[in-house]
Amino acid sequence: MKAKKVVAKKTSVKKAVAPKKAPVVKVTKAEKKLVKVMKSKVKKVIAAVDLSDEAKEKQKVIEKYAQKSGDTGSPEVQVALLSYKIGRLSEHLNQNKKDNHSRRGLLKVVAKRRRILNYLQKLNEDRYKVLIGSLSLKK
Repeated sequence: MKAKKVVAKKTSVKKAVAPKKAPVVKVTKAEKKLVKVMKSKVKKVIAAVDLSDEAKEKQKVIEKYAQKSGDTGSPEVQVALLSYKIGRLSEHLNQNKKDNHSRRGLLKVVAKRRRILNYLQKLNEDRYKVLIGSLSLKK
């Protein structure tokens, strides 16, 4: 038996070709300013679009319990908004009985409302009683 010589063939190696670069476009200051103005106008248009139903309900609650115009931080408004949120979460949990994550969130919201009510009771007993009556809460 004759031994065959194995000769390795030389393979050609292709050189990597760099991809062509996109041409550089210079943007003028006027064009940058125009883009900035257009973005602000788009934001205003988006803000002008009607609020969702939930946002409208929240606005009604805020207007009803506000002490003065633009008031969103008074205890009355906070308690009213939390009560609204509790109602929505309760409805959700009636439909989704196994949703324990939302149940925990509900308990946290109830505790927060209780703390704010305790604060309001210490601050002004009359405001507390009026709020409890208008929201038909127990205590």
